[in-house]
Amino acid sequence: MEGPINGGMLYHEVQESKLCAVHCVNTVLQGPFFSEFDLAALASDLDRREHQMMLEGSAAAAGDAFLTEESFNVSMDGDFSIQVLQKALEVWDLQVIPLHSPVAEPAQVDPELENAFICHLQDHWFCIRKVNGEWYNFDSLYAAPEHLSKFYLSAYLDTLKGFGWSIFLVRGNFPKECPMTSGETTNGFGQWLLPEDAERIIKSCNSGQRQQHHQQQQLQPPRTPPMEEDDDLNAAIAASLRDTAGEAGTSGNDHDDDLEAAIAASLKDSSPAVVNKENDAVTAPAAVATLTDTTPPATPVTGGEDVALENESKKSGLQDK
Repeated sequence: MEGPINGGMLYHEVQESKLCAVHCVNTVLQGPFFSEFDLAALASDLDRREHQMMLEGSAAAAGDAFLTEESFNVSMDGDFSIQVLQKALEVWDLQVIPLHSPVAEPAQVDPELENAFICHLQDHWFCIRKVNGEWYNFDSLYAAPEHLSKFYLSAYLDTLKGFGWSIFLVRGNFPKECPMTSGETTNGFGQWLLPEDAERIIKSCNSGQRQQHHQQQQLQPPRTPPMEEDDDLNAAIAASLRDTAGEAGTSGNDHDDDLEAAIAASLKDSSPAVVNKENDAVTAPAAVATLTDTTPPATPVTGGEDVALENESKKSGLQDK
């Protein structure tokens, strides 16, 4: 029985710039086998061959136009095409097969029987790899490989396909060991981890994310309802009372005078406290009257001068009698 590859350790690369294609190839191979310069050389060779093919035969005119185009195998920011990844893995006698092809039909039914998958969407690449009988997600955006159960593997691949990811199957004789000498153990962004160390890092990251999310929720101030403007409040009261007045008129009740007085009293009562310019005293609004069919609107209390005039009028009436 064969022992665990690489002494039971996992090789993972953390995202550097836009070199996810490099990270993907190396985690498929489980070792720092390729650099960005290696893949750039493969991309340049592919470009040269494609240009040569376009220049041959009856496609000469199209080939001249093709030569003016930028490379289709490597972008200016360092992203690589699937053809470059295929060429890199062919060096190790590995085949890259689209998962939807008829050849890969058994992998569609039971992906657990395979050894590696490459996933791609827009400008991001990552691999899902079986190492020593266990599946791991080697996405370079993760701090460490994430363990996947055999049941979850199939569901996860289906989810990726549902979100538009392109998935490729990798088949062949994978390297059993990576030369882990002092100069080759890492390429600057690679790391060797025991499975338990990877699990601990993933749990720590997930716990930190949950704690940060909880703290952000606590720091958010409670939402307060907006303050209503006094003019809007007065207009709403007036509109409501006008509607009531209209309904009363259609029913045949002759209370026009009372309703007008009720509107005036209600608007006066709902107004905010105002400052009397003569003595700078604050005048509080009167209590809001409760209107019923039998209760007239309350009359506002007037000042002392008006009361005196009323008393004089009563005295004059008694003297005349």
